[in-house]
Amino acid sequence: MSVEELDQEPFSVHEFVERLAWKTMGARARGKPEEFEPLVLHAAFERMINDLREKNADVQRKIDSLEASAREEEKRHWSRVGELQKTNQTLVTDFQKLDERISYVAMKVVHLGDQLEGVNTPRARAVEAQRLMNYLAEFLTEQPLTSPVLTDPFQLQLTADIIQKLHLIALELPLGGKFDRARQRIAEKYDHVEQELIGEFKLSHQQGDRRKMKRIAAVLQNFKGYGKCIEAFMTETLKSAFLKGSLFEEVVPLCEQSWQLISEVFASPDSVMGKLIQHIFQQKIQGHVTSVLGDTGDSEQYLKNLFDLYTKTTKLAGELSRFKLGNDSAFLTKLTRGIFSTHQEKYIEVELRYLNARCAGLLQHYYEFKDHHKKQIQSGGIHDLKRDIQAKIVTVTKTGPVVENFGGETFLSQEVAISILQETKNAFRRCQVVSYSSDLAANAVKIFDALVNYLVIEHIDYAIELGLLGIPLAEPKTEPEIYFFDIVNQANTLFHLFEKQFLDSLIPLVLSSQRHGFCLKRKREIREQMEQKIGQGLDRSIGAIIGWLKFILTTEQKKTDFKPEEDAPMQMISPACSRVVRALNTYVKSMRASLDGQNVEVTLMDLGKRFHRLVYEHILSFQYNSIGAMLVICDVNEYRKSVKEEMRVAIITQLFERLHALCNLLVVVPENLKVVRCGEQLADLDDTIIQNFVQLRADYRTAQIGKWMR
Repeated sequence: MSVEELDQEPFSVHEFVERLAWKTMGARARGKPEEFEPLVLHAAFERMINDLREKNADVQRKIDSLEASAREEEKRHWSRVGELQKTNQTLVTDFQKLDERISYVAMKVVHLGDQLEGVNTPRARAVEAQRLMNYLAEFLTEQPLTSPVLTDPFQLQLTADIIQKLHLIALELPLGGKFDRARQRIAEKYDHVEQELIGEFKLSHQQGDRRKMKRIAAVLQNFKGYGKCIEAFMTETLKSAFLKGSLFEEVVPLCEQSWQLISEVFASPDSVMGKLIQHIFQQKIQGHVTSVLGDTGDSEQYLKNLFDLYTKTTKLAGELSRFKLGNDSAFLTKLTRGIFSTHQEKYIEVELRYLNARCAGLLQHYYEFKDHHKKQIQSGGIHDLKRDIQAKIVTVTKTGPVVENFGGETFLSQEVAISILQETKNAFRRCQVVSYSSDLAANAVKIFDALVNYLVIEHIDYAIELGLLGIPLAEPKTEPEIYFFDIVNQANTLFHLFEKQFLDSLIPLVLSSQRHGFCLKRKREIREQMEQKIGQGLDRSIGAIIGWLKFILTTEQKKTDFKPEEDAPMQMISPACSRVVRALNTYVKSMRASLDGQNVEVTLMDLGKRFHRLVYEHILSFQYNSIGAMLVICDVNEYRKSVKEEMRVAIITQLFERLHALCNLLVVVPENLKVVRCGEQLADLDDTIIQNFVQLRADYRTAQIGKWMR
């Protein structure tokens, strides 16, 4: 094994030692440990260590030689760098001297140019002045012009330059004398050249020669008739435009095409583009708007056309705003306002006139279809007092005025309401688009007033008032027909639609104005007034129902029902109870079908409390033997069942459960009265109530029940 293995990559010390030991001892040393000779292995390691030392010495000598060579190379490199630095410094110095020399020569050249220009400019001006004087001399004579520059039609642009300068000179000539004729001839030639240039400009536009158009426009820019050049450009541009009838759709493509031409031809393209758009707005669009909106006889069509045209015009203005039109950022807005200002000023007047006529017509048509003539309804304290007096008269005389319920007609139409809401929704949209920003909130409130008047007051509130008149009196002698619940249901539905439009259409228009609070207050007052009338109607309806149930109990419940003979057949429930339950269930189902939300719970709770009071007082008006007590318990149980299953109001159910427990006092044996009285249902009741119930027993005196209650 040689040290050359040290140069192999990768090198592992551990593997190197293993190979050395393996080659020295051989495979037998592993198989037969007794043949292992450590001295041989030691000698091999010593030889290899000596070889490694010699190898290390050789490597170290090479390292020293290479380091010496590197130091010599470094010295030569630094010597070369020093020489280059000296050469570079010399070059920098030479460059600075050359730069100073060039600057000096350039200054001399500029000075010489200024001197030459100072000499040449007056000479050129003198030559130009002499040339102009020669041309002016031709105008001072009465002879025709002879100079080719002034007479050659093919040198029109050069002629224009000369005649423009002569025109300026003529303005400085003194008045009177021989100069007047010259001034006149120059002015005539000036106008003639100007007209010729404009004609050439038109011809070039028709031929599509943009370069010639640009040259002519540059020449005409110094003439008084430069505006005529722009007008000629607009005339030629619009000559073949707007022939298809789609005015608003053609404007943007036309302007995009024209902008490219304007940018190439005119020195101030922004102002020319602005004049083109101004011409389109004031001539084309305004003419179209005037022709369409000229007839205001049909308000509906007028408002639709106004909204459509204003929307298209503002959209067009937004699309045209990407063009450079000068420094006035409100340029397009002013053009739009100039077209529609007359219509915007009278807009709300036309809107309200149409809205009033349309909504009034919808309501009139509906009531005519129902064959109903609207009534002047009186409401308030005097009317309510009159109604109470009529109820008392009916109670005493058994006769009285007949309540008109219109056959159950609610006089509320969802179709009419939706039509009114759609009209006002369209009105709000038009108001938002067409109104001036300063008038937007005020106009929106006026539309809102119309909505309130026709939908809420003239339709919903009127139907509620009619419903109040149709509610039977408090103590009816015949089964009352209650249609007011249907009116409440439909009125709430229509009012919800009204509130939705209030939030969706009105509030965004008045949100940032002082009228926002006014509108919220107005809607709250309207809702409170409607809820007050609905509450009044529900109270009267419940009163009529309770009055009818009381009439049934009073007329059909006999004293013998609860104090029958001992041999009388046992009844499960009394006829009066059966009829009361049927009537009550009918009314409760009607309430649940017609009312929603809290109205159901509140109304059923009120009905339940009054019904409980009625049954309670009714029970207290009889005496009961054992059979009658069982019958009244069955009746109360039937009432409780009806209340629990139909009303489904927890408090009312508890009241009837307690009433049922009270009725048990009428049947329990005297010895157990005190135990029953202390039961869960009766423990917290006043002793007077318990005593009043116990005294209803037929055996109260004979069985000496009083002592059992002590």
